[in-house]
Amino acid sequence: MAATFRWILQLHKDVPKAAKFYSKGLDFTVNVCTLRWAELQSGPLKLALLHSPSEPPPQKGYSSVLSFTVTDINNTVTKLMALGAELDGPIKYEIHGKVAAMRCVDGHMVGLHEPA
Repeated sequence: MAATFRWILQLHKDVPKAAKFYSKGLDFTVNVCTLRWAELQSGPLKLALLHSPSEPPPQKGYSSVLSFTVTDINNTVTKLMALGAELDGPIKYEIHGKVAAMRCVDGHMVGLHEPA
């Protein structure tokens, strides 16, 4: 029997804040949220958030990147910025649509794509 995908795990200093970021900014459903653990869902994808007991080492590059297709990139960027995210460069207008990269809670990266 083949293995089945369970979830993607991210470490965070503040799990409830991270859960709010994904639920308010990207419309994830929060299945469980405590101070140490959260499980969120978007369609079949599950995202697990675990409290990191120590400061993560400073990063010069990128952590994992979660990529999302959105219907309105400008509105999504605005919502995520209100929740503490920062654009990692300008929104780009490619032939296939608009794309943006955002540095989010605890340094995690989110890619956004609005199809043309």
